[in-house]
Amino acid sequence: MTTRLRAVFDFIWDISKIIVVSLIIIIPIRYYVVQPFFVRGASMEPNYHQGDYLLVDEISYRFNSPQRGEVIIFRFPGNPSQFYIKRIIGLPGETVTIDEGTVIIKESEDGQGFELKEDYLDTVDTSGNLEITLSDSEYFVLGDNRSASHDSRRWGPLGENFIIGKVFLRAWPFDQFDLIEAPNY
Repeated sequence: MTTRLRAVFDFIWDISKIIVVSLIIIIPIRYYVVQPFFVRGASMEPNYHQGDYLLVDEISYRFNSPQRGEVIIFRFPGNPSQFYIKRIIGLPGETVTIDEGTVIIKESEDGQGFELKEDYLDTVDTSGNLEITLSDSEYFVLGDNRSASHDSRRWGPLGENFIIGKVFLRAWPFDQFDLIEAPNY
């Protein structure tokens, strides 16, 4: 084999090793740790807009339960091939009541409950009147843009098994690059 041919073969071999090692590292991270998500639709405005590029933490919920206020990505129960983005409002075992635009959370049957104060929204117009008690593995989710959101008010509680993960970073647009934290209620 000529020196030139040997150099080309060595170069291709080195590149192949780099590609294989990269794939061994990247593929498990992409499928089990962090997943990208593009926002489609207006259901989470004014906080998330059409085309926002978000990164989803898929591993945290294996160690901790989802918390109120966290923005999550999940498979839509009516069609698991579709992914939705919503905010967790009600937690397992709680009763969520919507009455004349007000969201009230009761943490136990004998508790008075509290009105949900959503300072992260410009206007809160939560239409509908309902009361629903969540089971031990159900969550109540709402979009931030309540008038344009297809959420738990229409299709009921979200089973924990549908949750993919929580949004932890907005990567695009660059001028809104931000770590995402759940609000305090």
